[in-house]
Amino acid sequence: MKTTIVKFGGSSFRDPCDYARVAQHLAKLGAAGGTKIIAVVSAMYGITDKLKATMLGVNREASPSNLDAALATGEMLSACMLEAAVSRLGIPVTSLNGYVLGIRTNSDFGRASVESVDPQPIRAALQEHDIVIATGGQAIDQLGRLTFLGRNSSDLTAVVIAAMLGEQACEIYSDVKGVYTADPHLVPGARLIPKIGYWTIAQMSRQGAKVLHHRAVDYAKKHAVAIVCKALTSDGAETGTIITGHGYSGSVTVARDAAVLAVASDAECDTLLVLLDQHDISSIFFEVDGRPCLCIITDIDFAMRLVASAGTRAVAIGSRVVVTELNGAMSRVHLHVDYESALAHAQNIHEQMYPAAIRDLVIERHRRRPNGGGGEVA
Repeated sequence: MKTTIVKFGGSSFRDPCDYARVAQHLAKLGAAGGTKIIAVVSAMYGITDKLKATMLGVNREASPSNLDAALATGEMLSACMLEAAVSRLGIPVTSLNGYVLGIRTNSDFGRASVESVDPQPIRAALQEHDIVIATGGQAIDQLGRLTFLGRNSSDLTAVVIAAMLGEQACEIYSDVKGVYTADPHLVPGARLIPKIGYWTIAQMSRQGAKVLHHRAVDYAKKHAVAIVCKALTSDGAETGTIITGHGYSGSVTVARDAAVLAVASDAECDTLLVLLDQHDISSIFFEVDGRPCLCIITDIDFAMRLVASAGTRAVAIGSRVVVTELNGAMSRVHLHVDYESALAHAQNIHEQMYPAAIRDLVIERHRRRPNGGGGEVA
């Protein structure tokens, strides 16, 4: 059975009418390729933050399992809305949520890790339907409780499904065509990267780049699943970046609201660094007035729970903006107190990395090259 796995993030669903647009694309995709479609969806844009704020408004100490169950309803609603839009086109369609997707995790609520998969529920759904809508970022633990894979983890769900079905690729759709040398919304001159390796994109994600979830990239590398980044435009789908085993480009990332912890001693700091590293959480050591501090970049809520459970005397004292430049195996990290200075610094680093004359030359060469290496430069 030929199957295509696609994922649509929250930026694809800013308005209810967007579900009809995506449904039309799925219909064309299935008809053109003679293929069954699995569409993994995120919650509508902004819904997850609203759900979290609402839950914490009811109970600031809501349990992680309670929060996971609440946040998952965003993806469930999104899947139902897309199913309705596809059904209106007369296409056999169904939707599956985390309870029946066949993905089981540990019980690390808030950022659970995949432990086992069972492809049979999805295979059975594909036998009866041309399109299967799957909720992203959720699964169940060994006790059958709903678990959340982490913020922006619908990418991971798409890759897991591709791997469990033996597919060699999955397509990730967002509001930009692919991976850029910097956030194109923030840095003028950021250029599209047609092809990039797993390691490089995972490092960018760990440093706060909002491109792909780093655990999705790690899973894709482990199971040899290529990730094809696309954007859905008025002219159809446009491919921007292909993520496989090889490919590299220097980049600059900006991570806002990274959490800063003041730690009682160097020994305690070392303990926390090891703990966070064991859970694949990016953190930076630095000092303020001679006092050791940690800056946590990713999975902040989950990281803070780990720190609390460690029984240390670490205290949250604020936030920083983290600017990271990646160039080969080399990385430099810069901490800023205010966003404006961080953004100016990132723009300056990018201009030094890609001077305008060189950037224009690269773009011109890429436009002239047949087949474009898997993408186009905007």
